[in-house]
Amino acid sequence: MGSRIITLQRQARELGRLRTGYSIPNDDPNKRPRPVKSKTWVVTSHAEHYVQAAVDAWGGKIERWQPQGNGVPQFRVITEAEQIEALLPHGDPLSQYNEMWNKGGCARRCDGQTEQISRRPCLCLAEYGEEWHLLRQDQYRKDKVCAATSRLNVILPDMPDMGVWRAETHSFYAANEMAGTVDLVLSGTGGKGLVPVTLRIEPRTRVAGGQTKHFPVVVVEVRGVTPRQALTGPLPTALALDPAGGGQAVAAIEALRPDYLAEAEGALTSDDVRDVWRKARNAGHVDKGGSDELSKQLMAIAERMDAEANDTGDEPVEGELVD
Repeated sequence: MGSRIITLQRQARELGRLRTGYSIPNDDPNKRPRPVKSKTWVVTSHAEHYVQAAVDAWGGKIERWQPQGNGVPQFRVITEAEQIEALLPHGDPLSQYNEMWNKGGCARRCDGQTEQISRRPCLCLAEYGEEWHLLRQDQYRKDKVCAATSRLNVILPDMPDMGVWRAETHSFYAANEMAGTVDLVLSGTGGKGLVPVTLRIEPRTRVAGGQTKHFPVVVVEVRGVTPRQALTGPLPTALALDPAGGGQAVAAIEALRPDYLAEAEGALTSDDVRDVWRKARNAGHVDKGGSDELSKQLMAIAERMDAEANDTGDEPVEGELVD
């Protein structure tokens, strides 16, 4: 591999976006288009053949699309798919801020404590209190507060070209769940390797203040592997691209795991066996508390070696009295 400019981030090119809504013309031509929450994924891109590939994969009809504002015309399809198979790329694929946008661009971008543009404490919290995010449910006041904006970069393995697609949602509930899932995955992989996931638009219901509200939530679901397997460490690329089902996936991952028992049996001392256990613990293959079956087997080997080391092999000798 050739040299690189070490100060560059070398981020993958964005090929398009995955959206959970679209807009339709307002009955009043003097008002902005009306937003519509979609039950299926909406795919947009500057490249027509990317969107055509989405049509071939998930149905729908391709159309020219003009983003709100002065954006460059693009192509769009409202697909028939409620879920899409994807891959989480290397690094941290999730970015989240509380944001407020207007005709002039981003007016507020807050991390929950500090508003990044003005460098002041959270403005929504100061103005409306801790439950400020509930104002987003009021169509007349939702523009007064920020929206919890989550942007998740994913790879669509069966789409053309190399790059990422940005899935974006403004759901407060999705922001909590999405961050939890991604952070759990990162704790196991360290941001290395690809992770197969399914992006689903899940209908939810919330009852509060005597009112029932129905709303969609974007769910990130680990696909093809169990949580234990996903948290073991980076998955092989071939397995991430084509995760096998059931026992095949387990067998593939187990085959990659070192044979800790054989390594322990070949150790010279009990301390060496305990080093093998620490190696397995650092790799995530045993519980930290040592309550799993592999830990018990390794500790039994260590205890056996301790017993053998303390056994000199000499029989006890009866005492003899002498003058």
